[in-house]
Amino acid sequence: MLKAKRLKSMFVLYSACAVMATGFTSQAASERPEVTTITETKKEDANTHTAVQTISQSIVASAQEMTDASQQVIAENIAKKEEEERIAREKAEQEAREQAEREAREAYVRANQELMASIIYCEAGNQPYEGQVAVGAVIMNRVKSGSYPNSIEEVIYQSGQFGPATTGWLNRVRSSKGYSQTALQAAVDALNGSNPIGSCLYFDQGGSGMKIGAHYFH
Repeated sequence: MLKAKRLKSMFVLYSACAVMATGFTSQAASERPEVTTITETKKEDANTHTAVQTISQSIVASAQEMTDASQQVIAENIAKKEEEERIAREKAEQEAREQAEREAREAYVRANQELMASIIYCEAGNQPYEGQVAVGAVIMNRVKSGSYPNSIEEVIYQSGQFGPATTGWLNRVRSSKGYSQTALQAAVDALNGSNPIGSCLYFDQGGSGMKIGAHYFH
């Protein structure tokens, strides 16, 4: 009977150890997945962080590209506007110069047309229109030549050059406006640059040269 009790005690002890061993094994088994889960979570966090970084960098790069493109467009628009303003300014300046030149020429013509018409009428009033313009062109050539006075009045009244100026006929025609409308138009054309005789500085009714009507221009 003592032996049976001993055996029963040993069985109970064995059973207790087995239960304890099973408990430890189960606990260890239950604790392993938790470690794995933490590791995987850390990996997921790292991957998420990397993805966020990549997206952020992409957004920043896109924003920078958009900024660069916008700045380029702005710079091109500014350059275009400046070029348009420069062209408009140059055009306005050119138009102003041309307007000033026209006004100066018109004033010059008005100031000299009656004197020029009077000398043309006296020298070539009976000649064809081209011959009348040619007389005016001779006077203009002398003004520009440097060998004669540099004003129309001084050229016409220069001593020994034009007979009507010496005899007083020119002054009578001039003061009475006795010139013809044809002579006046010829004077205006000559003052505005019309020139059928080139660089000729003289004319007379004999000799040689370019013949227009009764006059030779040379």
